[in-house]
Amino acid sequence: MRQQERIRVVVSGRVQGVFYRASTQEEATAIGVTGWVRNLDNGDVEFEAQGTPDQLQQLLQWAQRGPARALVTSLSQEACPLQLHEHRFEVRLCKSRSRRPCATRPS
Repeated sequence: MRQQERIRVVVSGRVQGVFYRASTQEEATAIGVTGWVRNLDNGDVEFEAQGTPDQLQQLLQWAQRGPARALVTSLSQEACPLQLHEHRFEVRLCKSRSRRPCATRPS
């Protein structure tokens, strides 16, 4: 088995309401990466991804552009602990500090 790494990424810009989450899931699945993606209540998108360094680099290159309607202005990343029992990349409900649902817009 090749070396696995996991990263947490926060993407800022026009990234909600432009199918960023669904597109991230599609791209990650095509690359063979596991993890999750969700909207943040401040308008950013957050994802964690796990795969080989090459796979993660490929996903990061895509994430800097995003889907056609997105406008990414910044992307930050950090290393995370591996999740050993994760088998797919999923879209999660958003993270809201106030515990209320985030706006429901297509992503």
